[in-house]
Amino acid sequence: MTQPVIEVHGAVKRFGAVDAASGVDLTIEAGEIFGLIGHNGAGKSTLFKMMLGLIPATAGEIHINGCPVRGPMFREVRRHLGYLPENVVLYDNLSGLETLRFIASLKGVPGEECGAMLERVGLSHAGDRRVKTYSKGMRQRLGFAQALLGNPILLFLDEPTNGLDPEGIREFYRIVREQRDRGATIVLTSHILAEIQQRVDRLAIMKNGKLQALGTVSSLRESMHLPLWFELRVAPESHEALRLALASIAGVEIEFIDERATVRCDRDARMTVLTALSALGDRVTELGIREPSLEDVFHGYCELREVS
Repeated sequence: MTQPVIEVHGAVKRFGAVDAASGVDLTIEAGEIFGLIGHNGAGKSTLFKMMLGLIPATAGEIHINGCPVRGPMFREVRRHLGYLPENVVLYDNLSGLETLRFIASLKGVPGEECGAMLERVGLSHAGDRRVKTYSKGMRQRLGFAQALLGNPILLFLDEPTNGLDPEGIREFYRIVREQRDRGATIVLTSHILAEIQQRVDRLAIMKNGKLQALGTVSSLRESMHLPLWFELRVAPESHEALRLALASIAGVEIEFIDERATVRCDRDARMTVLTALSALGDRVTELGIREPSLEDVFHGYCELREVS
């Protein structure tokens, strides 16, 4: 068994009477793309900063690559970490290339890497321009570039696609996958849940400083017992046959719009529903299954905790 890259045990961060993080336990394995999601103020950025050693935990223990964040050796470990904060602050009067060279000098990274890094994030054309002329998306790309300097073993990316257009988002995740394939571990947050749904290996849901749930998107769906939907094309003259075929199955709801039908059912009934639909033969001319989205899962967990 390899040692986890990140181990968080009972982490607490208290600001006065407010617990920004409250008893967080979390383990992240090497090579994972790990998502951390939650509303504003859920504690995601606070947890990031504690794992980076930027703010001390009030209580609990955090280890990165086996080294305690509070320990004397963590300074050396931190040289191999990359961090993109939610709000990127850069020196407006420096050019993009000068900015990277300055940060490279702080990291102990050869300055020769900087030109290639600008090209990698799509900023080679603007390397000599002052940062104050950059758009929000360009600043975000430059912030990502500085996080990538030195080929870090662990990347913390806080709302990394802020300001990026769809092409920029696609390129960002391509680079993330490349980093993972090189052996890096990536931890990221995003408010755009549809964006990360198919791109993370596991994720954690945070609320009010606490972890509400942890697992793969699929396992969280299953544990919530959220319904799923069958999307069908059925001629209007076959609507009644569809109703009759599903009438004996508990928990089924059907909605018709012209030749389209949506069948909502409990997860445990999916194979029973599928068998009944198959028996209709060519009366059903199209069939698709829609699983609950990550947004459905997220709201389900948050609402469940509010009720309990």
